[in-house]
Amino acid sequence: MSGELTVEPVLSFWTHAMAAAAFASLLLWRLRTGVSDRSQAMLLAAYLLTAAWAWLAAIGGPASPLAVLAETFRNLVWIALLYGLAAPERIEEAPAGGVRLVLGAEALVIGCQLVLNILTIAATVPADVAQAFDQTSRLLRVVMAAGGLIIVHNVYAQAAPSSRGPIRLAMFALALSWGYDLNLYTFAYLGAPIADSLLTWRGLLIAATMPLFALSRGQEKGWRIRLSRTAAFQSLSLLAICAYFAVMAILATALKGTGWDWTQGLTVGAIAALTIGAMVLLPSARARAWFKVKLAKHFFEHRYDYRAEWLRFTGTIGRSGAEAAPLGERVVKAFADILDAPGGLLLVSDEAGAIDPAAAWKWPGKPLAAGDPRPAAAFWRGVEAEGRIVDLDAVRHGHEDRPLDVPDFMIDDAVAWVGVPLIHHERLVGFVLLAAPDYRRSLDWEDFDLLRTAGRQAASSLAEAHGQEALLNAQRFEEFNRRFAFILHDVKNLVSQLSLLSRNAERHADNPDFRADMVATLKSSVGKMNDLLARLAPQGGARRERAEPTPLRDLLSAAIAAKRRDHPVRLLGDTSLWAMVDPPGLEQAIGHLLQNAIDASESGAQVTVRVTADGDEIAITIIDSGIGMDAEFVRHRLFQPFASTKDGGFGVGAFESRALITAMGGRLAVTSTPGKGSQFVIHLIAAEPAQGRHATPQRKIA
Repeated sequence: MSGELTVEPVLSFWTHAMAAAAFASLLLWRLRTGVSDRSQAMLLAAYLLTAAWAWLAAIGGPASPLAVLAETFRNLVWIALLYGLAAPERIEEAPAGGVRLVLGAEALVIGCQLVLNILTIAATVPADVAQAFDQTSRLLRVVMAAGGLIIVHNVYAQAAPSSRGPIRLAMFALALSWGYDLNLYTFAYLGAPIADSLLTWRGLLIAATMPLFALSRGQEKGWRIRLSRTAAFQSLSLLAICAYFAVMAILATALKGTGWDWTQGLTVGAIAALTIGAMVLLPSARARAWFKVKLAKHFFEHRYDYRAEWLRFTGTIGRSGAEAAPLGERVVKAFADILDAPGGLLLVSDEAGAIDPAAAWKWPGKPLAAGDPRPAAAFWRGVEAEGRIVDLDAVRHGHEDRPLDVPDFMIDDAVAWVGVPLIHHERLVGFVLLAAPDYRRSLDWEDFDLLRTAGRQAASSLAEAHGQEALLNAQRFEEFNRRFAFILHDVKNLVSQLSLLSRNAERHADNPDFRADMVATLKSSVGKMNDLLARLAPQGGARRERAEPTPLRDLLSAAIAAKRRDHPVRLLGDTSLWAMVDPPGLEQAIGHLLQNAIDASESGAQVTVRVTADGDEIAITIIDSGIGMDAEFVRHRLFQPFASTKDGGFGVGAFESRALITAMGGRLAVTSTPGKGSQFVIHLIAAEPAQGRHATPQRKIA
């Protein structure tokens, strides 16, 4: 550095001498433990050169040629140490090409600085040339300091978590040193007076970093750096920015005073270059794909950032909500994003072995209609057995070692590029066919591994969706079967009632009262059958149960009247009470329980229905003196469907009764003793009588 920078000699001497003594002491302290590997040797060399630079700056001044040369060597050794940390054998995930490029560029800048230092020492140059050398040197040091900060940031940020502790203080010390240099040489290049003071006190700052290096735990041997693609791209971007400003500043300095209007020429050239680049890259998807492939190939040892790819893949498949596309389309898109494919198809196989499209996402090839015959049973079995990715370009050109019986429609459509099998538990649940991008490249082992693994994940999601759909269908059938069982039980009761009517008609057909009762019974039976058909409908044609305040007298009388013709049934208690019930549902439940009581009793034995109030509840008790039930039957079989003690019984009466009573907010209790009869108690919520009106509950006419 030239002598234009003036410093305070005494302050400069003591600050730099302090730095020299500090790093010399640190070097001696670390030497007593020996040198175990190359990284420790490089660290000791950096301490030595830092001490040597500080001593030369103290005795000759920080701007002296020897001090400037020693500073260049010091920076070179520190950069070499960081480069060693990012060496391939120390990297857990190998995409370090971009960061090593930044390190190489930094070394190139230091090399240029070294050449200028040697020329300044070894050769005598005119004053104007020396001035240009000096400005260029300061600018190179600005670039070097900025690059050093970039490298320190990336080395620390991408270090393995276990190694950040040992290197944290050392990285902070380097950041302080190069951050100070960045400000110093920026002010010096701009000619700001503060640069002199910064140069004078720099030795004190360097001395202050020594304890940070000393407190680092000395585990350089275990430092492992894991560099991500994001770090590499950030490093390359920052390098490009620094390089741009450095080139522009160097050209401005070199061309100053030549009389040539270089700004206009550079502006025209930059605009022309940007225009050509925009014309080539922006409209052309092929050019962008080519650039991406080349960048991944030459800067990264692995093609994919697996963490980013997996997060994107699972995020696409797992997307939910009203705005989300169907699962099949999301699966196709997830695979298309991996290979930058413009679209794709999800193919499935039917029972006959024909392949049909199940979903499509932006498929640019020939449309495939569902139901068209595409026999491919042999292909489907082969892919299921081997589970390999199908490279259709290799199949077309005969490069497959073990060719599959690929269907003609895949071969004939030039857009078809890659086929990914979706295998779940060794069963092929689907096949994703991807279209080729504008820039078609050859697939390698890394593509195959990622697609095969992603295929199993997607197959699991599809299998789960299919399982849920099958479960939903099974639940629909179960609900239909349950309703059908209830209805069949009611039909049996209606058949019994009509059979009794037909037998009595032979004896009492001439009786006008009997004929009137027969007509009413037939109308009631027809109404009940229509209601049963409505309940059997799969879509909401059935009546909706709704609990409402209802007087019990008419409802109980109607239910008992239907049974009293064949068997004595007595109604006792306060029948003027009201309860919160669904009238048709309660009538149906009481009818089932009465029929069970009649069937369990001997002919002529009385069945009693008693209504009582119990606080906030109404209790309707149905009592018979029949054969009764034991505790095991009541506990485990009474309320199970299809469990019956009657010959020809369906075993759903008690089950349906409890379901109806529970639906209206009540409960059903039972006590029974073998040989002594049973009591079924319906507990309902009491209701206040309606005021100012006579409520007539909806009921079934018996």
